Amino acid sequence: MWQYIVVAAVVFFANVLPAFAPPTWSILVFFTLNYNLQPVGIILLGVIAAALGRYLLALGFRRYRHLLPHWYLRNMENAATHVRRSTLSVSTLFIVFFVSPLSSAQLFEAAGIMKDLALRPLIAAFMAGRAITYSVYVLGAQALSDTSVGAILTKELRSPQGIALQVLMVALLVTLGAIKWKPHPSTVGKASDIFTK
Repeated sequence: MWQYIVVAAVVFFANVLPAFAPPTWSILVFFTLNYNLQPVGIILLGVIAAALGRYLLALGFRRYRHLLPHWYLRNMENAATHVRRSTLSVSTLFIVFFVSPLSSAQLFEAAGIMKDLALRPLIAAFMAGRAITYSVYVLGAQALSDTSVGAILTKELRSPQGIALQVLMVALLVTLGAIKWKPHPSTVGKASDIFTK
């Protein structure tokens, strides 16, 4: 039982970090192979702990957004109007949060900075997508049972590609707020959609 508590704590901590945390799937595979845990239990714990971590990450960015430059916040709010009002943007956002194997930390950071963007639909899409991807990795972990899981985790953390991807994602978050977005034309006098708080 204690192993499941450790899994939940490690996954939560990795998902509340803003960058450079190991991918959750690698944590779940590590515990699955080294502690012979039930796949369904570890997948459910992984999804719940990851979602809670990302939710708190977004809330943290939302709480401390006042520390960011005013022009950056204005640009992010204007970008949020496009997310909330464009059918294509809503569909794309759901797809990104649902199936993206990339780190979602910066996506949740951006969502947190966009104060009027509702987080619950994003968390729901994230949980559904992660349930699928974690299932694939955990259930496929037996194929990795002959390799060193520690080497896999170390490679993920230290690989130049992994580090470059994290730096790129942080740079994209900064760039998103640096673009001088104009508010979406349909936002005047409208405030009801699934992405509005």
